[in-house]
This record gives sequence, C-alpha cells and structure tokens, in this order.
Amino acid sequence: MKKKLISILLAVVCLPMAAQVNVEASIDSMQILIGQQTRVTVTTTSRQDAKVVFPSYRPTEYITSGVEVLNMSDVQMKPIDNGMAHFVRVYTLTSFDDSLYYLPPFSVQVNGKEYKSKSLALKVLTVEVDTIHVEQFYGPREVQDNPFLWSEWSPLFWLSVMMLLLLTLCYYLYLRLRDNKPIISSIKLVKRLLPHQKAMKEIETIKAEKLVNSENSKEYYTKLTDTLRIYIEERYGFRAMEMTSGEIIERLMATPDQTALEELRQLFSTADLVKFAKYSTLINENDMNLVNAIDFINQTKQENVPVEEPKPQMSEEDQRSQKTRRVLRWTIIVLLSVTVLVLAYVIYGSYQLLS
Repeated sequence: MKKKLISILLAVVCLPMAAQVNVEASIDSMQILIGQQTRVTVTTTSRQDAKVVFPSYRPTEYITSGVEVLNMSDVQMKPIDNGMAHFVRVYTLTSFDDSLYYLPPFSVQVNGKEYKSKSLALKVLTVEVDTIHVEQFYGPREVQDNPFLWSEWSPLFWLSVMMLLLLTLCYYLYLRLRDNKPIISSIKLVKRLLPHQKAMKEIETIKAEKLVNSENSKEYYTKLTDTLRIYIEERYGFRAMEMTSGEIIERLMATPDQTALEELRQLFSTADLVKFAKYSTLINENDMNLVNAIDFINQTKQENVPVEEPKPQMSEEDQRSQKTRRVLRWTIIVLLSVTVLVLAYVIYGSYQLLS
C-alpha cells in the first residue's frame, strides 16, 4: 500500500515536469535539387535551468544514408514566460543522390532524459537532361588567355619610360664627367728666404737706387730702418714695426746678441734726427750707418732654420671643377641606384601579371 502511494506521488510530481518539455523539428524546404542545401531547426522547450543536450554530428557525417550534415550551429537559448525557454540548434543538410529520404527523429536529452522530435522527409530531385537534342549542348571550352587590361600594365609602362629617361640622364652626366678634365693639384714652389737674406736683398736694392748718395736723407733712412725693423721682427719675434727705436733697443738688450747694439743705437738715433728734426747728414756718415746695418745683420743672423714643405695649392677654378666632379659622380650613383630599383620592380610586376 505504501509503495503504491509513493508511485502515485512520483507520477503526480513528474507528470507536470514531463509535460513542460517539448521537442520540435522543422525543415526549411522538403524538396531540393542535387547539391543544394536545406536547414533543419530543432527547438526544445524546457525550463531555463535545464541541462539540454542536442545530437551532435561531424561535418560530412550522414544523418541517414544519402543525407549529409554539412554543419550545425551553436545552441541558442531564447527565454519565454514562467522560467521557460526555447533551446534552438540549426542543422544544414545536403544530398547528392536523387531520392525521397526519411529523416529519423532528433533525440534531445533534457536533464538526462531523452525526448524525440517528429520525423521529417526530404525529397532530392535531379536535373533533367535532354539527350535527344544534343546539339544545344557544348563541350568544355579551351583555356582562355587573360584579357589585356591597360589599367594593369600602365604603371609598369610609365615606370619603364621613367627608367629610360633616368638612363639617358645618367649617360649625359657621364659625358659631362668625362669631358670635365680631372683636377691636378698644382704646387707653387716659392723659395723661402731667411730673414737675413731678405734684409740683405733689400739693402742691395737701396744701394742700387743710390739712396746713400741721395740728397733726400729722410727717404734713405726710412727704407734702411724699415728694413732693419722687419729683420728684427722676423728674427726675434716681436712687433718691431710698431715700436719706437728706444723700445727696440730695450727689447734687444735681453737677447744674447749685444755686440752690435751700440752701432745699431747710433744708427736709429741718426735716423730719428733725420726724419723728425730735419738733421742733415754727411755722405760718409750715411755709408757708415749702412755698414753698421750690414754688420748687425751678419752678427745676429741664423743660418740653420727649418724650411716649411711646400703644400699643393689649387686655384678657385680648380676647386669649382673638383666640386662639380664630386656632385656629378654622386648624382650618377644615385640615379643608377634608382634605375636598378625601378627595373627590378618592372620585372617583378611583369612576372606577376604574366603568371
């Protein structure tokens, strides 16, 4: 009696729950041509918190003999009233044999219990071929060449034209570079005279101009003292041309060459009197001062002085020519590099279009 009561209670409780689950299957088109596709939608109505498991098929797996499953969608849940929901999965089917197929019911598990949909039918039709009037059918065509499109080839054409122009410009610049004679650095050899040699050469000029016997003593002593000042400046390294006679003698007192200083002091004193006090000298006095100047130079001269090596010198025209050659050379290199890149691109683009 107790077992019957329990069974009745379970039936009363489970009956409403079972009534809440419903599995339906619908097909988009029951009739297709060979190779066409149709979709079967399986909808399970159950509570939202139910565990629903739809049948699963691999791609190209047969749902029944002659009907393949191409793919299936993910399960989508669409909530409805009273905590219920529709669980939907879509199956895409196809067939390559003309026949009428019976699609078995789709089995869905809800909370471990199996529920089935109704069965479906699918009719696959073939394409009728007129075997009587065969003249209206044509065999396979021969392989056709791709049509020539100017829009595809025009960029390569204009790049080729640009490449030819670049080559022409390179050749022109090469002719300019070839005709422009190379620069040869000219070396200007100037014999460097030592300070005492320059001074003695200037004194010889004074003698040649006969300024010793000239009545213009001021000009004679001016040239003579300027010659000595230049010699002292180059020999001892101080700016004697900007100093007075007394300052020059005072600076020379600090040098080891003091033998001829007294005669040099007398020469500068006489020269200052002539230039600033209009002092008139005698001819023998002029000769004596010239000899004193020569003695001072000979006693203080330096023979072994290192001579600087002559350096190549280029004229402004040679420098411009050298710069022009350098610019032409680099321009040719850059243009040739661009031409090679354009040529490589044209060859690659032509290969792509032809293949």
